[in-house]
Amino acid sequence: MKTLSRVLLTVGLITTLLLTALPVMAGKLQKQLVAESTIDQVMRRGVLRVGMDTFLPWAMKDKKGELVGFEIDVARRLAADMGVKVEFVPTKWAGIIPALLTGKFDVVIGGMGIQTKRALKVNFSIPYDYSGMAIVAHKEKAAGFSTLADFNKKNVEIACKLGTSAVTAVKKYIPNAKLRLFDDEAQAYQELRNGNVAAVVGSSPRPAYEALQYSDTMFLPLKSDFTKEPIGFAVRKGDFDTLTFFNNWITIVSHEGWLEERHHYWFGTKEWSHLVE
Repeated sequence: MKTLSRVLLTVGLITTLLLTALPVMAGKLQKQLVAESTIDQVMRRGVLRVGMDTFLPWAMKDKKGELVGFEIDVARRLAADMGVKVEFVPTKWAGIIPALLTGKFDVVIGGMGIQTKRALKVNFSIPYDYSGMAIVAHKEKAAGFSTLADFNKKNVEIACKLGTSAVTAVKKYIPNAKLRLFDDEAQAYQELRNGNVAAVVGSSPRPAYEALQYSDTMFLPLKSDFTKEPIGFAVRKGDFDTLTFFNNWITIVSHEGWLEERHHYWFGTKEWSHLVE
């Protein structure tokens, strides 16, 4: 009986200690997680650092050299709602995820499509927009082309920006075409204007804009985009506090109608063209 009483007493003491210690341990863990979160660092710093690259009309420079575009509006509104300043960190698209992982900026807000391979490296927010891949072609190089199958030939050259969803789309839907990659999107379109490639695959609506602006040499062979892709903020893995905040913010401004209004302005009109032309 004495042995049993001692065992029960020991178990009771251990249970009491655990019940006392667990809240303390949980509190310390929570403080550690908060201290390490990107959101907490941003608030202390007073600056939200945003990684991005230039894609018309997602992000581009106006006549004064200032950044404008859909993503720029999104990042500025996000920073304003947080009560901090925004700092844009232009980064080559092919290296933007490694730059995020090494801490060169806090978040990627740059029209990044949510893809499985990317999700293995970063965490994505819920979608705040959707994009699609379109194709614009050279009238001589792609004469008579009206389907993806027409471009799916070894003697057809297609230009894309390195590291973008366009590359994935070409490899999936036009795998037999010869793919030419460029660090800068403008270079890809210049190759098309010069007649050095048959087509450029890129995010809408730029292919349509190019076809309108250079209608004497370029055209849209397809009536609509041939893919649809959700777009999200990208953050480093393990930072659930930051991810939750971004998801909540996207939900709020989506219900306000603000994201839809900004999307229509930049993608549904060319009221902004005087800023860059």
